[in-house]
Amino acid sequence: MALTADQQRAVIGYIIEETGLKPFQVENTVELFQEGGTVPFIARYRKERTGELDEVQIRTIEERFTYFTELTERKVAILNSIEEQGKLTPELKERIEATRQKTELEDLYLPYKPKRRTKATIARERGLEPLADLIAAQELTAGTPEEEAAPFVDPAKEVPDAAAALAGAGHILAERLADDADARAFVRRLTAEEGIIRSRVATDKKGTVTKFEMYYDYEEQLRTVPSHRMLAMRRGEKEEVLFLTIVAPVETILVGLKSRLVRGESIFRPLLEGVGEDAYKRLIAPSIEVELRLEAKNRADEEAIRVFAQNLRNLLLAPPAGSKRVLGVDPGLRTGSKLAAVDGTGRFLEHVTIYPHTGEGRVPQARKELLRLIESHDCEMIAIGNGTASREMELFVKETMAEAGRHLPVVVVSEAGASVYSASEIAREEFPELDLTVRGAISIARRLQDPLAELVKIDPKSIGVGQYQHDVNQTMLKKALDDVVESCVNYVGVDLNTASWALLSYVAGVGPALAKAIVKHRDDKGAFPSRQALLSVPRFGAKAFEQSAGFLRIRGGAHPLDNSAVHPERYPVVEAMAADLGASLAQLVTDPALSGRIDLKRYVTEQVGLPTLRDILEELKKPGRDPRSQFRAATFRDDIREIADLKEGMVLQGVVTNVTAFGAFVDIGVHQDGLVHVSHLANRFIKDPNDAVRVGEVVQVKVLAADPQRKRISLSIKEALPGGGEQRPRRDKPAVAEKKPAEPQKQGGLDLSAFERAGFRVKKK
Repeated sequence: MALTADQQRAVIGYIIEETGLKPFQVENTVELFQEGGTVPFIARYRKERTGELDEVQIRTIEERFTYFTELTERKVAILNSIEEQGKLTPELKERIEATRQKTELEDLYLPYKPKRRTKATIARERGLEPLADLIAAQELTAGTPEEEAAPFVDPAKEVPDAAAALAGAGHILAERLADDADARAFVRRLTAEEGIIRSRVATDKKGTVTKFEMYYDYEEQLRTVPSHRMLAMRRGEKEEVLFLTIVAPVETILVGLKSRLVRGESIFRPLLEGVGEDAYKRLIAPSIEVELRLEAKNRADEEAIRVFAQNLRNLLLAPPAGSKRVLGVDPGLRTGSKLAAVDGTGRFLEHVTIYPHTGEGRVPQARKELLRLIESHDCEMIAIGNGTASREMELFVKETMAEAGRHLPVVVVSEAGASVYSASEIAREEFPELDLTVRGAISIARRLQDPLAELVKIDPKSIGVGQYQHDVNQTMLKKALDDVVESCVNYVGVDLNTASWALLSYVAGVGPALAKAIVKHRDDKGAFPSRQALLSVPRFGAKAFEQSAGFLRIRGGAHPLDNSAVHPERYPVVEAMAADLGASLAQLVTDPALSGRIDLKRYVTEQVGLPTLRDILEELKKPGRDPRSQFRAATFRDDIREIADLKEGMVLQGVVTNVTAFGAFVDIGVHQDGLVHVSHLANRFIKDPNDAVRVGEVVQVKVLAADPQRKRISLSIKEALPGGGEQRPRRDKPAVAEKKPAEPQKQGGLDLSAFERAGFRVKKK
C-alpha cells in the first residue's frame, strides 16, 4: 500500500530523530528516491538538495524509509485485525501507533494473534477462564485454592477434580503472562544483556578432531561475541558438530516475572509463583532464545557483510595497470598452461597452450611459444594467475625472458572467481568458441589492466574476499555487494565506447537490459560520438539519461566535457565560464590555469549552488582523471616458493588478499596466505583492521612462524619495518560530532552506534 501524506511525514520524522539530520535533507532525499533517483546520482549531482549527504547517509535514509514503511503497513494490518475482534482499546491503539520496532509491534499483537490449539485454549474450552480471573484478582486471603476451584470440576468437560481445574487456570494465566509485551521485553532485555552463548561438542563427535575444536567447551557473553566466532559456532552447529544454547540469568528473570504476577498475600500466591515459572520455562524462554539467536546471527551477518563489502570496495578500486598490451597466463601442470594475449583495450588476440612443467623435452617448445606470443603482439606486461604452479610459471617466464634479453614486468594476479567467469553467460557471449581455461587466461590479463572492469563480470561472492559468505543472509549480502559495485563503478566512471554490458549495467539508471541495448547499438551503429547520442538507444529515455550521463565517458568525443564527470545539465554553466574568460570550451578543459581564474560565486543560482560548482571546478582541473591510485605490483622472492622455504625472521613483500575482523591474510607467493593478526598490523591499537590495511595493498611482512604440516603461516607487519609502525598514513575516519560510546547506545530499542559510525549526529534522549 502507498503511505498517506500523514504516514509519510511520520516516517520522515522517525528518520530525522534517529539520524540527527536536518528535516530538509531527509525530506528531499526521500523525494528524490520517489522521483526515480539512484544513490550515486543523488550523492554526486543533487548536493544542494541533500545538504551534501554522502552515499552512506543516503543509503541509510533509503533503508530506514523502507523499514518504517513496512512497519507502518504492518501496524495498519494489526490494528484492523484487533478491531475486527472488537478488542481494540484507545490505549492499545496509541501504543501500537507509537512503536518504532517490529519486535515490539509483534509483541503487542501476540495476545490477539490467531493461535494454534494450546493448553490455555483447551482450558478456556473447559470453562476455566472465570477461575483464572478469580486467581489473577488475588483478593481472597482465607480458604484454599481447592475450595475455590471445586465449582469448576466437571468430568464431562474433562475436569475430574480441583487440581485439574487449577492446572487449567494456571495454563491460561501462563499464556497471558507469556503474551504480555512488557514481560517479554523484560525477559528479552535481561537475557540479551546478561545471557551467555554456550557451545558444546555434540555427543557423537566427542574425541573427534574437527576445525571447531576450540568451541567444544566454550562460553562467551552474548552481547559481545564477535561476528566471526558467532558465525563459526553456527556453522559448527549446522554441520552437527556443536550444540549451541543461550544461558539466561534465570533466577533474576523469575524474580522479575513473579513480581509482575504476585501483588500481595493471597491463597493463590504459591500457585501464581508456579505459573510464573511455567510461563517462563515453557512459553517465554524458548521463543526469546530463538529471537536472540536470530538477532545475534543478524548482528554477526551485518558485521561480516560490512567487512566483505569493505574488502570488495578496496579490491574493485585497486590501481589499474592501464592500457597495456598484456599476456595473461593461467598456469597448470598436467593439463598445461594457457596463454592469452590482449591488446590495450582488452581485446583478445591469440592463445596457445604450453607444457613447461611436464618433462624437460617440452620446455624448449614452451619457451619458443612464450617468446613468439610476446614478440608478435608486442606485449608490455605479463599477468600470471596465482593458482596451481603459479610460482613455477613465474620463474619459467622470468628465466625465458632473461635468456632472450627481454625484461617485462611479471605480475602475479589473483585468479579468484576466474573459473566462475569462464563458465558464465557473459564469457560464453564474449568467447563462444574458446575453451573455459582460455577464457580464464583472458580474464587474468584483463584484471591486470583494469580490475574493476573485469571483476564486475563475476558474482562478488566468488571473488574470495569475505568470510562465511555462504552462511550469512544471502539477500542482505547480495544487496550490500551490489551497492558496493554500483558505488565503485560510478565513482570511477565508465568508457561508453569500450565497456562491457556487465560494467555498463552498474551505471546509475542503466541496469542489465539497457546495458545490453547500449552495446547492441554500439555494435550496429559504431562508437557513440557524444553522450547525447545515448538517447537514440531504444528504450533509453530522459530519466535514464539524467541518472547515467554524468558517469559515462567518451574519449575524444565531439563535446570536450563528455570525457568528464560534469553532468550535461551543467554544460551551460561551464560554457558561460569559458565565455567570461574569453576562451573556448576546449581551452578551458585542457588548461588548468584558466580554471584557477574562475570566481564561483558569479555562477550561483537557485538550481546550482557552490557544492556543484566546486565539483565542476575540480573536474576542470583534471578532466577524465581516473581517481584510483597509481599501479604497484608486489615482488615475490624467487627462492621462496613453498611454506617449507620460509624461515622465522624473514622479511618479505606480499599482497593483502583478505581482511577480517581478527586480522589480514597476505599472499607471499607460497600457495598459502599467511595471517597477520590484528595485534601485528601496526604499532598502535587497531580496532578495525581496515584502518591499517586494505585488500590489494602491497605490504612488507616479517615471518613469525611457518607450519608446513598444518599449512599455517603467522606474519607481522609492525615488525617488518624499522621501529614498527605503519606502511602508509592512517586512513581518515568520518567525522562524528559526539564521542562514540563504549557500548552500543540503545534508543527506543535501536542500536544507534551504526548511525554514529556512518557519520550521523545522534540525538540523545
